[in-house]
Amino acid sequence: MDIILLFVLGTAFCFGAIVGSFLNVVILRLPSEGESVVFPASHCTSCMADLHWYENIPVLSFLVLRGKCSHCNEPISFQYPVVELSMAILSSALVQRFGLSITTAGYFLFCAALLVIIWIDIHHQIIPDVISLPGIVLGLLFSVFCHVLYWKDSLFGVLAGGGILYAIALLYFLWRKVDGMGGGDIKLLAMIGAFLGWQSLPFVILASSLSGTVVGLLAMIKQKKGGQTRIPFGPFLSVSALVYLFFQGKIFLLYEIYLNAVMPG
Repeated sequence: MDIILLFVLGTAFCFGAIVGSFLNVVILRLPSEGESVVFPASHCTSCMADLHWYENIPVLSFLVLRGKCSHCNEPISFQYPVVELSMAILSSALVQRFGLSITTAGYFLFCAALLVIIWIDIHHQIIPDVISLPGIVLGLLFSVFCHVLYWKDSLFGVLAGGGILYAIALLYFLWRKVDGMGGGDIKLLAMIGAFLGWQSLPFVILASSLSGTVVGLLAMIKQKKGGQTRIPFGPFLSVSALVYLFFQGKIFLLYEIYLNAVMPG
């Protein structure tokens, strides 16, 4: 590998890890009404002790501290290094795929938003409007300057993404008389459509539905709650969107192979 490319990818990896550290703060504080994601400074959530700079180095501090606070010795959640490492890998993967470009910058924000949504939805079963609604607008603006996304595809992606899940949620409510899908999922799919275009929606919906069904069945067996079992759908939509972003070419190749198999000639 070219030494310059290696340096660029390494820089992108480190930058992504630093941003991931900030995303952990957002994940922790954003759901709490009135709490700032900037102030106060980073601190232990158990003993509230302020962290020194060397205790706040992405991934490395967790490893050096062996996953425990140096002040109170309480365990540090594995979420912190996972988010930091995930954003670092996504950042370098974006640079590898799109180079140093507006496209990379736009999809960097998109990936960061999806990571925050994944973890907040896991912990709180909510998808904050403060992320998804501005994300829809940013996705539409991004499509104007992005060289891999046509603005009409983005606009139709918003309308189709939000409309499809809204229709599914409405039909489920009319059938079961209970809400089966939150409004946050509808806005999230609209945001995904804005950044990835309407072409991404069949895969995102299918992949998230299949993976969500499998995990839901396992959760039902483990929790023994039957139809009362509830799992957040946002993480499945988000992960499916990330898979599409990086493996779009292979996904369309699989579509083509499937269509040739079922409709030969």
